[in-house]
Amino acid sequence: MSKHILCPHCLAVNRLAAERLSDAPICGKCKQPLFTHRPIEVNGDTFQRMITRNEIPVLVDFWAPWCGPCRMMAPAFEQAATELEPQLRLLKLNTEQEQQVAAQYQIRSIPTLALFHQGRELARQPGAMGAADIVRWARSQV
Repeated sequence: MSKHILCPHCLAVNRLAAERLSDAPICGKCKQPLFTHRPIEVNGDTFQRMITRNEIPVLVDFWAPWCGPCRMMAPAFEQAATELEPQLRLLKLNTEQEQQVAAQYQIRSIPTLALFHQGRELARQPGAMGAADIVRWARSQV
């Protein structure tokens, strides 16, 4: 069974056998790694493509630079990416810059984690969490 995976560098859609997700795959177009084991900073347009075109679950950290708990959680989210990729794609969306997206998804408090699969929100968790809690929560939702 194959999965469509968006390249975090050029946004090209790559078709990849599910069993090859862990084989350090590279993009067929730009030849960059498909998985960086780091959260990807996205804007509104990139966010929509990432949550609708990836056929793996996508975990989004809705945050803002002025938010103390968001800044405290950032290293934990980075660490969680090393454990969750390539089974999940991790994104960071700055709600200060992307207020329309935050309003569309009714983000009322930050940080908020939201888990999407093929464009549909599966689960949401408000509040700062440690890396182990992020990993445990995300895995329990998929």
